[in-house]
Amino acid sequence: MKLAQRLSNLGTESAFEVLARAKALQKAGKSIVNLGIGSPDFRTPDNIVEAGRKALADGFHFYTPAKGLPELREAVAKDCLDRRGVAVDPDHVMIVPGGKPTMYFAISMFGEPGAEILYPNPGFPIYESLIKYTGATPVPIELREENGFSFNPDAVLAKITPRTRLIIVNTPANPTGGVIRKPEMDRLVAGLEKHPHVAILSDEIYSRMLYDGEQHVSLYSYPSIRERVIILDGWSKTFSMTGWRLGYGVWPASLIQIAERLQINSNSCPSAPVQVAGREALLGPQGDVDKMMKAFDERRRAIVAGLNEIPGFSCVMPKGAFYAFPNITKTGFKSKDLEVKLLHDAGVAILSGTAFGSFGEGYLRFSYAASLDDIREALRRVKNCLATAGVR
Repeated sequence: MKLAQRLSNLGTESAFEVLARAKALQKAGKSIVNLGIGSPDFRTPDNIVEAGRKALADGFHFYTPAKGLPELREAVAKDCLDRRGVAVDPDHVMIVPGGKPTMYFAISMFGEPGAEILYPNPGFPIYESLIKYTGATPVPIELREENGFSFNPDAVLAKITPRTRLIIVNTPANPTGGVIRKPEMDRLVAGLEKHPHVAILSDEIYSRMLYDGEQHVSLYSYPSIRERVIILDGWSKTFSMTGWRLGYGVWPASLIQIAERLQINSNSCPSAPVQVAGREALLGPQGDVDKMMKAFDERRRAIVAGLNEIPGFSCVMPKGAFYAFPNITKTGFKSKDLEVKLLHDAGVAILSGTAFGSFGEGYLRFSYAASLDDIREALRRVKNCLATAGVR
């Protein structure tokens, strides 16, 4: 069989590869502490589970409209107004199974040979993978530690050419926990106003996961570019619903019909009972979300303090999401080598910074979507492993 050439351009998400290796080692009897996967360790709140269970019992067993249940799209529009301060037409909302379909649809719309797409690096690995899959040229936006893993708007704007079709912005960010503040976003938008040919994918999946009084700034809140902005958001992280597979996109009027057509051609529609549960998540009590965020904040402080006590490590305090991204250059190890060593020698599953792009060399990603006990045990093992390796 002869496969399509473009398949050779398709990458993967290393978190799942490391998870598989970690589980294989566990099955072989090795003790593993997993801080590799970006999945909250909390149960989905009971009211959401009950809404999904009741939907199944009540007969939500069939197809829904391709864009999703109208009542869920209305709930998303209300949430956008409440949290982003922007009125959204429910007809421009499309519910999808997880966060990746919105990403896939947007990149597919604009990516083709000869096109350029700007994306954050280090950043979510599927950005670069999908850009390459479409045949477009990926143009990295380097995120630097000295900027709190934000970006320099002028440097980003300087990368735009007549071939640029799409720019991807992610805040709060995976893998760094970096947050783009309003002054930087204002400067970026002012520059984008001069490039009306460029669409914007705003990945806001961690938009409720902020610390230290940081405020989320959505690109959708800027009227001058709103008709070019695609919002990517969902339920996985905020509501601890990674396995439910539920996300959404808010699309410009000019693109929503194309997005709907892509959905029909790929997955038809999201699960009906899961959509009912998603509506309850947005409109029901939010106390569990607040409790989870309080726990994440405690874990954030604990893991950063512990990482900074490990010889050869230094870690800035992340302002969003649930990842720490320590600099490990002084250990003398390359990122991938240390990822492998820590898994096999220390029994700690984490990810190399290079899993998130070439500019991730010299860093590791630790997820603190795990218990404090697991975090402390992982830190103890990492410290002992490096001491045995002679890192002082």
